[in-house]
Amino acid sequence: MAALGALRSCWASGRLLSGSLHAHSNRLAFCQTGIKRHFSNNKIIVELDEATGVAVMKMKNPPVNSLSLDFLTEFSISLEKLEMDRGCRGLILTSASPKIFSAGLDIMEMYGKSAEHYAEFWRAVQEMWLKLYGSNMVTIAAINGSSPAGGCLMALCCDYRIMADNPKYAIGLNETQLGIVAPFWFKDTMSNVVGNRVTEQALQLGQMFPAPEALKFGLVDQLVAEEKVQSTAASVMAHWLNIPDHARQITKSMMRKQTTDKLVNNREADIKNFVSFITRDSIQKSLQVYMERLKQRK
Repeated sequence: MAALGALRSCWASGRLLSGSLHAHSNRLAFCQTGIKRHFSNNKIIVELDEATGVAVMKMKNPPVNSLSLDFLTEFSISLEKLEMDRGCRGLILTSASPKIFSAGLDIMEMYGKSAEHYAEFWRAVQEMWLKLYGSNMVTIAAINGSSPAGGCLMALCCDYRIMADNPKYAIGLNETQLGIVAPFWFKDTMSNVVGNRVTEQALQLGQMFPAPEALKFGLVDQLVAEEKVQSTAASVMAHWLNIPDHARQITKSMMRKQTTDKLVNNREADIKNFVSFITRDSIQKSLQVYMERLKQRK
C-alpha cells in the first residue's frame, strides 16, 4: 500500500501529478473550472461542485466496473481526498458505464494468485468498505444498472439508494452462487439495512433482487426512471444537507460504529480467514468453473 501513501501526500498538496500505481503508468489529472473541481485517474472520475459541496464520483472500469486491486486503491484514495476537503459535504456514487453499477469483486484477483496477493487484495476491499461505510459525508448511491456482490455492498454502504426502475436490473449479495461465502461485515451491512431474516435467506440463496423486489424488501429506497436517477440523487442530497452536519455525523457514527469496530478489531484475522478460504482447491475450482461459464456466454 506504499502507492496509497505517496498519492495521499501529493494530493494533499493539490499538485498536478503523474506517476505509477502498482507498477503501471497511471496519470492523474486535476483541474479547476469555475466553481467545479474535477479530478480523475484511470478508473475513477470525480466532480466536486463547490457551490453545493456535493461530489459526483463515477466508476469507470469497463466493461462492468469490477473491483480490482487497482480500482479499489484508486477508489479509496479518491474518497479520502473528498473526506479531507472541508468544502465537500456529500457524495453521489454512480457508474460511468450504462446498465451496470458494479459487478463486484474482480474474480481474477482471487484466482491463480499467491497468498500474498490475496492478502493485499482483501485488505484493499476492507479499506474501501471502512472508508465508504464510515464516511462523514452524506453518501447516496445512484444505481444506474445491475449491482451484484461487491457492487451491492458499495450501494449498501451509502446512506440512501436510488435505483433505475428497470426490472432487468438486479442487486444482491450473490456470493454463494460462485461458491464464495460473504464475510461477516458484508452480512452485517445488509442486515443493518433489511433485517436479519431477509439477509439470512438472501445470503444463503445468493439472491439477486430485480429493482421492484429490491424496493419491496428495502434494499433500495427509491426507484425512478433511468434518465432521472442522477437528478433525483441531487434532489435527495439537497434534502439531507439541510440537516446540520455535526448532528447528522454523530448520529451516523452512533448507528454504524459498532459494525465498523467489529472489522477494525479483527482485520488481520479476517484477512487470514479469506486467504485460507480462497486458496482451497475446491474454491479455486469453483471460480474456474464460473469463469468458464462467463466465457461461454460471450
